[in-house]
This record gives sequence, C-alpha cells and structure tokens, in this order.
Amino acid sequence: MATKAEATTSWWPLAAAGAGVIALCYGFARYAYGLFVPRFSETFGLTTVGIGVLGGLSTAGYAAGLLLAPRTSARSARGTVLLAGAAATTGLALMALAPGVAAFAAGIVVAGASAGLVSPGVAQLIGETTGQARAQTWANTGTGLGLAASAFTPLLALGWPVVWAAFAGLGAVVTLLAWRTLPRTRPAVVTTGGGHGLRPLVLNAVLIGVTSAPYWTFSGSRLAESGLSPVAVTWCWFAIGVAGLAGGLAGRVVERAGLTAANLATWTLAAAGLALLAVPGLGPAGALVSSALFGSTYMALTGLCIVWAARVSPERPARGVTWSYVGLGAGQTAAGPLAGAAAAGIGLGPVFILTGLVALLAWTPWFKPATPADPRP
Repeated sequence: MATKAEATTSWWPLAAAGAGVIALCYGFARYAYGLFVPRFSETFGLTTVGIGVLGGLSTAGYAAGLLLAPRTSARSARGTVLLAGAAATTGLALMALAPGVAAFAAGIVVAGASAGLVSPGVAQLIGETTGQARAQTWANTGTGLGLAASAFTPLLALGWPVVWAAFAGLGAVVTLLAWRTLPRTRPAVVTTGGGHGLRPLVLNAVLIGVTSAPYWTFSGSRLAESGLSPVAVTWCWFAIGVAGLAGGLAGRVVERAGLTAANLATWTLAAAGLALLAVPGLGPAGALVSSALFGSTYMALTGLCIVWAARVSPERPARGVTWSYVGLGAGQTAAGPLAGAAAAGIGLGPVFILTGLVALLAWTPWFKPATPADPRP
C-alpha cells in the first residue's frame, strides 16, 4: 500500500501511467472520432444529422462517466482509472468490429464514458499518493499526447476499422501497463465539507469551455480561409498536441509562484493565442505559433483546474475535477453554436478577436482561486 511519504520522491511513474490512460481515453476514444467523420459517413451512409447524433452520444457517454467518477473514485481511484482504460479499449473494439451503425453507436457511448471516468480517477489517485501539483499537471498532458499520436492517422492508407482495431490493441496494452504500475490506495475518507472555493473553480472551467470551443470547432476553417493546405492544417493539429505536453510545467509554476499567478499568466498567453488566429494573411508560421499557444495553455488550464480541485477538497479531488469538467463541457456546448452564429454575421477573424478578449475575463475577481492556501516554497 503506497503512502504519500513514499511516493513523494517518485511521482513521475504515477504521472506517466496516468498520462498514458488519459491519452488513450481522450486522444483515441473521444477526440479521434472527429478526424474520421468523412470515412464514417461513407461506411454507414450518414447524413450531417446522423453525424451530429453520434457526436451527441459520445458527449452523453462522457457525461455519464463524469457523474459516475466521484463515487467510483471514492471507493477505488485505481479501479476507476483501470475501468476507464477498459471502457476505452472496449468501445474502440466495438466500433472497429461494428456490423452496423447501432453497434457503432454503442461503442461510441462506451468510449466516451472512458474520458469522463479517467481525469477524476487519476486526480483522486495522485491526491491519495503524491499529492504533488507537478504530478497532476503532467498526467493531464496525456490529452496532448493522444492528440499528437492520432493527428496523422487519417492520412494512413488503411481502412478506418484497421486503424480503430489498432487503437483498441494499444488500449489493451496501456491498460495492462497501468494495472501493473498504478499503486493501490485506501478508499477516500468521505467528508461533508470541502465545498469552499468550488464556485470560482467551476466558473473558471466554464470560461475554458467558452474560449476553447471556437478553436476546437472553427480553427481548421479559419486556417483554410487563410490559405493553408489540408496537410498544413493537420500539422497545426499535431502542434496543438505536442505543445500540450508543455502544459505539464504549470504544476512547477504553481509550486514556485502560486496557483493564482500561474492561472492568470496562462490565461494571458491563451488570449494571445486565440487573437493571433484573427491576424489577416496568417501564414504557416503564425498558424503554428497560434496552435502551440492554444495547445500548451489549454492543457495547462485544465491541469490547473485539477490542482485547484485538489486544493478545494484535498480528500476528494475527484469531486472538484468532476464539477470543473462539467463546467468546461457546458461552456463548450453553449459557445460552439454561438461562435458559429457570430461567424456567419461578422466572420471568423472577429470571432477569434472577441474570444481572446473574453479570455481576459480571468483577470476579474470572479475567477480568483478561493482555496484554503496558495503556498509558495
């Protein structure tokens, strides 16, 4: 049974294992769907409505996983992470072997649930062992790793079922390695308090969702509008994932400067990356810089939410992570259609300028971390 004292000096194996499962659940089981939409449409004869329904089922599975995660994490954080890996592997395999759209949809739901389970589970496990901010933020960069690993898979001269079967095989390996690596811990102590500071955390997460949705949804269109080729756009997606690995440094910044300073500095860089996409005649270099800023700050901000959640509720970080990710999802759900409507009226360039300005709302007192302490070494 691992203790915090024992794990403090060796936090990186836990962070690496957590990052691997997060990469599986987000990079492959959740986000890779969007890269293969044209192929899915061709195979199953889907209309845009059908594609939207399947995307909604993925989100429904994700929400179900998020709602389940606090309870399962309180019983066994390690078990929750392994359950997430198993769900991702099973969902990907169902999609690869699906004889029809109904089985394919079932796989999407199961795969989506894995993403909802994994982040609270990893946060809870790290909170019960090392408790270090660096471990939390480095584990969270698994999303960027998964994005980078899946970025070029649509360009492979293989049928999508083969690619998905490979994803499932990789998922089995990652889950097995996590089973061998992740420590066993005692169940979390359930307390009635720990809600102080939850509101600004959720508001901060909603702001992440509101400002990231236009980028996830319309950055490719904006880059194509600026004259970039599809291959160049793929490189930008890859840059988002690779740069996301730098988000792991946010934990070190927290230890050096405090959570508030780290959060505000990251939001400022995020605003710059968003607004940069609005520059007229944006070339490949500018596009890559914008992608790198977005990827690194998005991973850093979501990682800081996890650190923040652990400060708000040290015994039950999974609870705070769940609520913050619910807020993030709500912000993305609301902002996507609004950004689309605004783009139809004023164009994508002005939309990204406005999005960058909205990101600066993080400087207002509403989003200040109201945690029990903001220590500096």
